[in-house]
Amino acid sequence: MKLALASGDLTLQKCDLLLVPVFESDLAGGAKKAPAPLAALDAALGGLVFRVAAEEQFRGKADSSLTLQSHERLPAARVLLLGLGARQSFAPEALRMAAGKGAKAARRVGAATVALALPDVREIAGCVEAAAEGLLLGAYRFDRYKTGEKDKPARETRQANLLLPAKTPKSRELADALAWAERVCEATNWARDLVNEPANQLGPTDLALAARQMAVDGKLKFEALDQDKIEALRMGLFMGVAQGSAEGPQLVHVWYEPAGGGGKKQAKAKTKPVVLVGKAITFDSGGLSLKPTDGMVEMKTDMAGAAAVLGAMKVVAQLQPPFPVHAFLGACENMPSGRAYRPGDVLVSRLGKTVEITNTDAEGRLVLGDVLAWANELEPAILVDVATLTGACVVALGNYITGVFGTDDAAVWEVLEAAKGCGEEMWRLPISDLQRESLKSEIADLKNTGDRWGGAINAAMFLREFVGQTPWVHLDIAGTSTSPKERGYYAKGATGHGVRTLAALVRARMAPKA
Repeated sequence: MKLALASGDLTLQKCDLLLVPVFESDLAGGAKKAPAPLAALDAALGGLVFRVAAEEQFRGKADSSLTLQSHERLPAARVLLLGLGARQSFAPEALRMAAGKGAKAARRVGAATVALALPDVREIAGCVEAAAEGLLLGAYRFDRYKTGEKDKPARETRQANLLLPAKTPKSRELADALAWAERVCEATNWARDLVNEPANQLGPTDLALAARQMAVDGKLKFEALDQDKIEALRMGLFMGVAQGSAEGPQLVHVWYEPAGGGGKKQAKAKTKPVVLVGKAITFDSGGLSLKPTDGMVEMKTDMAGAAAVLGAMKVVAQLQPPFPVHAFLGACENMPSGRAYRPGDVLVSRLGKTVEITNTDAEGRLVLGDVLAWANELEPAILVDVATLTGACVVALGNYITGVFGTDDAAVWEVLEAAKGCGEEMWRLPISDLQRESLKSEIADLKNTGDRWGGAINAAMFLREFVGQTPWVHLDIAGTSTSPKERGYYAKGATGHGVRTLAALVRARMAPKA
């Protein structure tokens, strides 16, 4: 879909679908008190807008919509009103969700051309970014394995114009907002593809190859270490998980260095890097602590943290920040076999810490422990890991809010601000030593699982053992990595959650300090 900034009267837009976001207050007083563009649209349609809105009880509430046929009274074939909710509580995420809903409607009706009227609010650049993201993310569909014609839309949306409010000129700021949205959406949809791929098409080696191709395309540095090299790094936790699979593990490192920068060894002597780590379990059967069938079906998505990190690196390659950015993934499968690690085993980490295995389905934290320890040797300015780590976090926060953990308040706040700015909802949860007792082992330094209660906290506390005093933030995306249903700009399935936050985090660090 090609996007462009445009201007002009709503009643003169020639397109297959005209999207008109409206606030509750826009409809409350009838046509006489409506904003001028909406009143003009109503007049051109012979009073249909307000009459049908009243008949259908459409009041402009968030996540509501109303479709009108123009019957050739307008150059636009159809009009879709999209509710934004109350004007006084408006945030760009409401427009992002509405635009996503509009993109899905465009697909259903086969609209090749779309125009979206931006609301007349103060932060118009934020609206440009949100609307563009909503359209591009909302148009996403993973259908490469669909073979029937009935599964394909009549026409794809080729062109979408974002209509600026009256007297709002085009500017470099607005063009930059549009370009940023296109950049992060391309990366997010690419990450969604990775997560949606079935595990027989995307194993550890395939994920490493995808990372390599992304690095080549973006002119990033890349290395992938095989089993022998992982063992040489003394990553006993990582190898313990990986040993049950017929396919060997891959330790992937992708990085960006400013001009004149070097690799992992040279980075210490230069500006401290931003370091990202993604959980990359390409299929999680639970190991010998086997998951039930219903819980296993979607476990191809257990590498969503890795996809988010790689998606962010696609954006970093274009941003070219004045500081290094590194990404690390420990890719493997967690499978049951005669070689699989067992409950009761004791594994030795890269740091030398010993871990008693009490549940082989708590494998992500084991791999992350070793990878975090290795990444931490770069002495990062900030270290962020993204992982589909615990069902407990889904129980606590549901499918649309990410759990955020960390002991460095400034680092946590920085990530939360980045997330807030791009509409990825996150909530800080505590890491408390009151829970430390639950990880205590009688025969090793710690256990890989604690009590049932506070499971997400216990997992975060386990990871904390491997990062020392580094400013570290852990994002538990077990709930947000996939959406259980179509909603706004989300399709059912992979969301690409985390890409936009990580990209925004890097971009914010590029801004001049006040």
